[in-house]
Amino acid sequence: MDEDPTPYEALVQCRDRAGSDSQMARDLQVSQPKVWRWINQSKLLPAEYVLTAEDFYGVSRHHLRPDIYPASQTIAQEDPGEECGPILSARNNAVACDQQPKMQRRDVA
Repeated sequence: MDEDPTPYEALVQCRDRAGSDSQMARDLQVSQPKVWRWINQSKLLPAEYVLTAEDFYGVSRHHLRPDIYPASQTIAQEDPGEECGPILSARNNAVACDQQPKMQRRDVA
């Protein structure tokens, strides 16, 4: 069974991949004592460093801060049936910028 690491375990994983608190601090452009406090006191990486840490160390943003970056949930595609099929297929083909043209006064017959 493959379990996700806790946010604290993901933070420690970042530090381990960096090699030291000092290197992680340099990578994230913060002081070494700040990294120490994250690991030993708050046990949570602040939100503003999550994406940078993900880029540097390859630890998922979801693992670092699941409260901010929830796991993507895929919705199973089901057959909509006869009643809703035409409606849903048209809805799925719509584009966000599709708008009905607005008629100007002079366009009215």
